[in-house]
Amino acid sequence: QVPLVESGGGLVQAGGSLRLSCAASGFSFSWYAMGWFRQAPGKERELVACISSSGSTTYADSVKGRFTISRDNAKKTVYLQMNSLKPEDTAVYYCAADTVVVVRTNPTYWGQGTQVTVSS
Repeated sequence: QVPLVESGGGLVQAGGSLRLSCAASGFSFSWYAMGWFRQAPGKERELVACISSSGSTTYADSVKGRFTISRDNAKKTVYLQMNSLKPEDTAVYYCAADTVVVVRTNPTYWGQGTQVTVSS
């Protein structure tokens, strides 16, 4: 069982867009808060965005206005729409699920990650 599987990463030029998807299985998706972490070489892992079971969203200051997190409970999928990408957005992006309102540092589940590379 692999609870979370990310897809949609790739190489994009600065100013471009990508949409990441995370497919969930093996747990009650609609009851969980979902989020996206990222980690770049030499940097600590950071929480980019999260969405609660009720649909409330939060974002890191660095991505506000550019990234949008959403969820489709029927499809058991969470998305991260990334617009106006910058080279500093380059990182491995990880999907995460948690049993509380927001995703914690050590969530209940997390995926294997998908690479996002933004060229200048």
